[in-house]
Amino acid sequence: MEASKPVKKVKDVVEAAAAKVSEALGDRIPGSPGSGTPTVDEPTTPTGPPPPKSEQDAPETVTPTGIATGAPKISKSQQGEYLTTSQGARLRDTDHSLKAGPRGPLLLQDHHFREKITHFDHERIPERVVHARGAGAHGTFTAYGTASEVTKAGFLAKGKETQVFVRFSTVLGSRGSADTVRDTRGFATKFYTDEGTFDLVGNNIPVFFIQDAIKFPDIVHAAKWHPDREIPQAQSAHDTFWDFVSLHTEAQHHTIWNMSDRGIPRSYRTMEGFGVHTFRLVNAAGETVLAKFHWKPKLGVHSLDWEEAQIAAGVDPDFHRRDLYDSIEAGAFPEWELGLQVFPDTEDETFAGIDLLDPTKIVPEELAPVQAVGKLVLTGVPTNFHAEVEQVAFHLGHLPPGIDVTNDPLLQGRLFSYVDTQLSRLGGPNFSQIPINRPHAPVNDMLRDGLHQHAVHGGVAPYRPNSLDGGNPFTTDEGFLDLPVRVAESTKVRENPVSFDDHYSQVRLFWQSMTPVEKEHIIRAYTFELAKCYEQAIKERQLQCLANIDPVLCEQVATGLGLPVPSATVPPVEVEVSPALSQIGGEWPADGRLIGIVVDPAAGLDGVDEVRAAVFAAGMVPLVIAPHGGVVDGVTVQRTFATARSIEFDAILLAGAPAPAPDALPARDAKAGAASSPAVDPRVTLLIDEAWRHAKAIGAWGAGVSVLEQAGIAGTPGVVAADSATAALTGLQALLPKHRVWERFPATVA
Repeated sequence: MEASKPVKKVKDVVEAAAAKVSEALGDRIPGSPGSGTPTVDEPTTPTGPPPPKSEQDAPETVTPTGIATGAPKISKSQQGEYLTTSQGARLRDTDHSLKAGPRGPLLLQDHHFREKITHFDHERIPERVVHARGAGAHGTFTAYGTASEVTKAGFLAKGKETQVFVRFSTVLGSRGSADTVRDTRGFATKFYTDEGTFDLVGNNIPVFFIQDAIKFPDIVHAAKWHPDREIPQAQSAHDTFWDFVSLHTEAQHHTIWNMSDRGIPRSYRTMEGFGVHTFRLVNAAGETVLAKFHWKPKLGVHSLDWEEAQIAAGVDPDFHRRDLYDSIEAGAFPEWELGLQVFPDTEDETFAGIDLLDPTKIVPEELAPVQAVGKLVLTGVPTNFHAEVEQVAFHLGHLPPGIDVTNDPLLQGRLFSYVDTQLSRLGGPNFSQIPINRPHAPVNDMLRDGLHQHAVHGGVAPYRPNSLDGGNPFTTDEGFLDLPVRVAESTKVRENPVSFDDHYSQVRLFWQSMTPVEKEHIIRAYTFELAKCYEQAIKERQLQCLANIDPVLCEQVATGLGLPVPSATVPPVEVEVSPALSQIGGEWPADGRLIGIVVDPAAGLDGVDEVRAAVFAAGMVPLVIAPHGGVVDGVTVQRTFATARSIEFDAILLAGAPAPAPDALPARDAKAGAASSPAVDPRVTLLIDEAWRHAKAIGAWGAGVSVLEQAGIAGTPGVVAADSATAALTGLQALLPKHRVWERFPATVA
């Protein structure tokens, strides 16, 4: 339901939904590990492999050369009822090695052991140097047709549907790191167009740390763990990172985005994406424009509270991955609109005085509005994580006709680096033939042989020109065109243009465009990160950078660090603020929000069925929280007081005031040691306290109202006390469109 509809209509929906209890309950709670129902006893009757779960998808069944086979996607998975070798020979036993007698040594002739253990020893491939920690999903992109005036790219024609695979990721952490660390997020989209694959490889931050790709190894080495101890993992709060960014002041713009709430997104579903670079588009008439790509989430941009992110990193390191897959399983499909900022293709490649080739600069949306050109919907989780998410290979040079690169020096370097890294990660030059990477357009590339060659090429003449194969393959004037852009006559130099020298005005633009609440969070982030550094000189040097951005920002961070406030060496400039940079102030749909419902089995579950049905009907997911698992009064419990933390929920509803459960013992569950009234389980009090501190909406009815009073939060902003379940949920739904109740904590900076 759109947030702009009146509260009365919300109430009407809530009341009407009560009649749909039997239809709604139980079917859309995510988390089932498999498609079947296991038995307590080990199965003994041979059966075939289970089908995929309803939310799972897989790469299309196309040949290595891009031709659809018509085979079902399941044809790529295991077949048959019986265990076999990799060559299809059935096996009698896979639990015992072949030995010389029951106590004898293993025999070299045990071909099954050797195949099984050798394959296991080689299961892992090198993780990505950056963006190692990721998650991916399948979906569809549907074009609006609004881009036809500026590009002839076929996948942007009106009504055109294109299959996609999207990979989200953190940058710094290793594969086993946590999801919710403060970091940049990757947002890479593979469009399987019928004109060839298009890879839009972006981030959730529209600018980059550096202006030239030659410094990419430097920023990554500085931001990653220290090489002697390999700590800290997946975070920038350490000396080498701040040493680099305080010396390379071009990095200050990206850094302030990272220190803002953008560095800790609530969900991949509430995360913007940016192509970062400026691209050149060409239409059917041969006319060109410059453009930047944007992804706008349907649910708005929404972030975690910093404490919430820290708790999640320990309680649920897979927080973002789980959220993405659970939302798809629950039918709350993530959606984004693809948008373009379009600029004239002028000789100086600037717009409003901004150098469009500088990847550390944005063009404010107030100067060049983002024009929507299509919608992305993610509808399928991977069937096999390794085969799809780990083996997907992106490259900025995968471009369809109608889209071309520019001379952005960071983009130019990435055009080399992405192919180069896949050669070692994926074992050779034929990584495009891995199913997740196969184009959905016919491939006739004259590339031959190499490791992992899956195509069986025909013909005898993989060269041009030839006559032995009848001249095949031919070139065409309709193919991809490297646009004949004039390259200015110049001398070879290792330097930047003068227009790249301004390192502070857009950083100040970002700061000044934040609301007071967001400024408080930025101050907190800089203070926390710099306080984790050991060297005073690095802290002082970064404070100097902050002084050049804004005196209030510098003063507040210096106070937190206990250091003197330096004077600016570059006078802060006056800027026109860009409201589009702020996350706060709008209202957004509540689709897919998780509503925790605390119940008290001893007092009954009056109103719980009604609320659950209404939450489902509103496109959200209810999770019942009880003292123990299993079923309570016919209602399935999804979380217990021992397993629940507020970080998982977007809002909390109290349906009762449960007394301490039998396991509410500090010796067994440290959360049970939280301060509480003797009448209420301390873990429920902790749950409510955390939700309140993290500015989440909280509602209660009946006996649940007493919990609000005992916690001392009754009557505070965003806390709803009602006399019925319907009224409590109605009040809660009126708060959710704004994401958080920030007025609960007034800011101290303007």
